[in-house]
Amino acid sequence: MDRSNMTSTDFTFLGLFGSEETSGLLFTIISIIFLSTLTANGIMILLIHTDPRLHTPMYFLLSHLSFIDMMYISIVPKMLVDHVRGQRAISFVGCTAQHFLYLTLVGAEFFLLGLMAYDRYVAICNPLRYPVLLSRRVCWMIIAGSWFGGSLYGFLLTPITISFPFCRSREINHFFCEAPAVLKLVCADTALYETVMYACCVLMLLIPFSVVIASYARILTTVYRMSSVEGRKKAFATCSSHMMVVTLFYEAAMYTYMLPRSYHTPAQDKVLSAFYTILTPLLNPLIYSLRNKDVMGALQRALGRIKGSQSVAGGNF
Repeated sequence: MDRSNMTSTDFTFLGLFGSEETSGLLFTIISIIFLSTLTANGIMILLIHTDPRLHTPMYFLLSHLSFIDMMYISIVPKMLVDHVRGQRAISFVGCTAQHFLYLTLVGAEFFLLGLMAYDRYVAICNPLRYPVLLSRRVCWMIIAGSWFGGSLYGFLLTPITISFPFCRSREINHFFCEAPAVLKLVCADTALYETVMYACCVLMLLIPFSVVIASYARILTTVYRMSSVEGRKKAFATCSSHMMVVTLFYEAAMYTYMLPRSYHTPAQDKVLSAFYTILTPLLNPLIYSLRNKDVMGALQRALGRIKGSQSVAGGNF
């Protein structure tokens, strides 16, 4: 890597691409995942906003989850371009922006997933009050609250993280500016900061996760008492999809941010971070669409309209 254009405040990523033998294959896999994620989440958002049958609170919240996932994977283009150009540097300002954006998105998704569990609880346990408790206004308040909580998380921790003196090598053994990796370069005492981060994680992780667990405990009780077999299957299908997404995301985040640093290794951190920043944004739309008859039906109707319009255009030609 050419260091002639680096300044003393730049950081250098060691990245995901290790040996030359595997870097080409890994580059191809990540590129495919990136394009697939943008396509899958883009289709999900388009279907939800164009198909009247999907104009419900659950799908409204799901469209915003897809938007967050598309923002999540925005770190990938820089990583791929830098690999092609043989450069791994990021400026201090760029690292700060990346750190803030990532914390904001993480926090917003924590809250949104928890509130999506509340949506399922109301829909199954209090269906008659569902239009009132999850009105359009309430849905917008949920979205605004999720982004506010995420932004607060970013505004609180980012200034503290970047204010530390970086006395060691400015090489970050990671592929983006994630807090645990950046803190390893700090030579000052970070005990107080880690305590604050732990407290924030309890607020941002355990409270929403507790809401999810409590909501689904009530949902399972209600579903078990249902007399309709078809209704029971539909409820289980919807809820199991959400639980899969929640479990994948929360467990990876809990490992990264709540487990003491002595239990971490750089390799494990990079694998876990790659999982929930690169792979999970692709899994979310696949889990919700492949296991959801409403979404698959909307996709079939959209494809039917496209084929119909092409037939009309061909006939006119």
